[in-house]
Amino acid sequence: MEKAIEVEHLSKRYGQVQAVNDISFSVDRGEVFAFLGPNGAGKTTTVEIIETIRSPDRGTIRVLGHDISRQPKAVKERIGVLPQEFQSFERLTVRETLHYFARLYRQHADIDYVMDLVDLRDKAHELYQNLSGGLKQRVGVAIALVNDPEIVFLDEPTTGLDPRARREVWNAIAGLKREGKTVFLTTHYMEEAEYLADHIAVIHRGRIVAEGTLDELVQAHGGKSTLLIKGCKTDAVMEALNHKGYEEVRASDGNVQVTMPKKEAVIDILFHLREKELYYREVDIKHSDLEDVFLNLTGAQLKEGDA
Repeated sequence: MEKAIEVEHLSKRYGQVQAVNDISFSVDRGEVFAFLGPNGAGKTTTVEIIETIRSPDRGTIRVLGHDISRQPKAVKERIGVLPQEFQSFERLTVRETLHYFARLYRQHADIDYVMDLVDLRDKAHELYQNLSGGLKQRVGVAIALVNDPEIVFLDEPTTGLDPRARREVWNAIAGLKREGKTVFLTTHYMEEAEYLADHIAVIHRGRIVAEGTLDELVQAHGGKSTLLIKGCKTDAVMEALNHKGYEEVRASDGNVQVTMPKKEAVIDILFHLREKELYYREVDIKHSDLEDVFLNLTGAQLKEGDA
């Protein structure tokens, strides 16, 4: 199947700053592709080049089979864009806003259909200025859909939103995938990428340092799982686990933490403690996640506001 997006050896420099440094990747049709990295990593520069807003210094990009340098108009007609820090007309209603942007295109989707996609029909006659932050971002997503695009670019769509509003926007994005849209999502939120993405590319200082599905990234770069045994006789539990062959065992505040070579080891550990009649109050299991992946790849944690 033809790829939705193909990027080969893309580079972009601003003065002394190498914003994007020889990156290559592709996006399959119908998937949610997450570009994960801190602010300043090169995410927005990359996505604006793909959208034909900026010109690359080097590299080739094809969008839906079109070379963006030779056929930019054909690309623009088939994509939708929600930029960072989106704002609209304060004194227009939601319906008026969508009609305004729809008239910028030769062909556009049915406005009621677009509002239904992002669950805005009951807000059709509300002024934009009276909407909550989450609703305003959903209006932005709806604007990106007015030309019925095949690919939707969402650049940091939930930055600054509270958790509830963020979830509302996530639900809208998940709805786009169900409709068969390809979604290119830039984000610095781990949970956002974990919740939404079929494929994730981790970008750091202008380079893609890893990519794959969530499971592939965690398996390759996430490290081992950890079992926390709470409310136990720490010395006896540590001795039993060390004797069993578990080497990374630590005790603190009446708890024992053991690093497991694989997550299935938890059954073996708990069965062994039961055999030894070593009791505990409860256990917690921490599996590796994207935060561990990013830390292991870059030596840094990814937090909101990082630059």
